[in-house]
Amino acid sequence: MRIGRYVNGSGRAASAIGLDSGTWVEARQVEPWRWEPTDRQIEVQRWLPPIEPVDIWAVGKNYAEHAREFGSSLPENPILFMKPTSSVIGEQEPIIIPAACDRGPEVDYEVELAVIIGPNPVRDISEDQALNYVFGYTVANDITARRWQKHGGAEQWVRGKSFDTFCPIGPIMVTAADIPDPQALAVRTRLNGNLMQDGHTSEMIFSVSKLIAFISRDTTLKPGSVILTGTPSGVGFARKPPVFLSPGDEVEV
Repeated sequence: MRIGRYVNGSGRAASAIGLDSGTWVEARQVEPWRWEPTDRQIEVQRWLPPIEPVDIWAVGKNYAEHAREFGSSLPENPILFMKPTSSVIGEQEPIIIPAACDRGPEVDYEVELAVIIGPNPVRDISEDQALNYVFGYTVANDITARRWQKHGGAEQWVRGKSFDTFCPIGPIMVTAADIPDPQALAVRTRLNGNLMQDGHTSEMIFSVSKLIAFISRDTTLKPGSVILTGTPSGVGFARKPPVFLSPGDEVEV
């Protein structure tokens, strides 16, 4: 099932379900984390993020070629950091280049598969049971200010990835039943129509199930938690010459 959130005619957030025909209908929430389609067809003018995350976990250098393009060795365990919920925006909302990025271009794109934890909290889950707790998947852009990432937080990445608008998500969430294998997905970025990243989730160093098991060890993943699973190679910072986002650019993940 494809589920989205949009602004309805009353200016309120509402849910929609995509039918196989390609049309969208209004969704009725019958209980928490369960929606049913109605017979009211809609035309969406503006999508919202498919979920309002309670926490955003993120993973660094989870694709071998991405680690190598940064000149890094492969991590022995997942590299974890978090992004604030205040960084979340939806489709076609502008990414704001921060005034704090005042020493030249540094704002970069990173396409990522985003994992959405469903109605049951997750703690100390085994790898073979981890996917049972996934409600669905969507796409995200882990926007990063590279100088701030490297120098703005004493080598801790959160600061450079936490500015407002630095976490575009969605717009559509696909339920886990329709993606039985999250390691069988293409992930791509286009900048002004040009293909910049062209990866595949089979290339992850740590699979989705391994990430959930690792993060949940002695740590509760609440319903509505989102995990960004890392980006493939092709980021702007690693290009020669580097390619950073500029006002007026259009980036699609």
